Amino acid sequence: MADNFTSTSSISLPKDLSTEIIQKTQEQSAVMQLARQITLPARGETVPVITADPEPEWVNEATDKPVKKGALATKDITPYTLAVIMPFSNQFKEQAESLYNVMVSRLPLALAKAFDATVFGSKTVPGENFDTLKDCTGYDIETDTYTGLVDADADIAEHDGITNGIVLSPKARAILLKAVDKNGRPLFINNVAEGAVPMILGVNTLQSKGAYVATTPATLGFAGDWTQAVYGTVAGMQASVSDQASLTYNDGSKDVTINLWQRNMFAVRYEIEIGFRCDKTVFTRLVNKASA
Repeated sequence: MADNFTSTSSISLPKDLSTEIIQKTQEQSAVMQLARQITLPARGETVPVITADPEPEWVNEATDKPVKKGALATKDITPYTLAVIMPFSNQFKEQAESLYNVMVSRLPLALAKAFDATVFGSKTVPGENFDTLKDCTGYDIETDTYTGLVDADADIAEHDGITNGIVLSPKARAILLKAVDKNGRPLFINNVAEGAVPMILGVNTLQSKGAYVATTPATLGFAGDWTQAVYGTVAGMQASVSDQASLTYNDGSKDVTINLWQRNMFAVRYEIEIGFRCDKTVFTRLVNKASA
């Protein structure tokens, strides 16, 4: 594997490495865990969105059976390129296992964070055929946590959806942990020792830093019908390697440029083509009391 990374041309990652990175990205991305996955052609695809189901009717024996049509809308889902460059010292070229471990530990988290942040609205979408949940209706879960959650669920039901997944930011988790009934008993955890919120109103609940969006009011999480959400990828992880390029990055205060050859370094550029689409009417935001 080390020899693969001494090239300066585009390459495909070894199958086992590419598969492991994608798998771990899915495990760390709340959106990927909840939404349906499809494989996209390079030019994208048109996917159906169910807007109404056919309605069966009772019939008498030997009579005509009713013919009913459901309602479908369509959306174009376009794959956009999500990319990152990771520099390494040259010693990693001779230490294939170390390079492998670094990529598997660091890359999936970076990809999952960027993807979730785009879907949830804290990162700008790459194009018009990529949906974001940032403008969904918000419900205050800070003033009256239980009522806010029920109202969010009712909104989804009103739009013919069923809430089957909730994503909480760490700030939302703190609010739910504080929620108690009139006798001071926690509403959303089995016991204080667990300190977790595995389910809300009987719905599977995940946690993600990307679910916090610093808007006014602040978005603390999302609830929705994830059967109406889909993400797609074109192929596995692609990589390009160079030890001659100059890299420019921001150190927090200014742009800094480093020359790889001068520093005995090389860099690997990773990219994946991915898209996301959903029916935004069956999703709601969970916000703080500033919206009340």
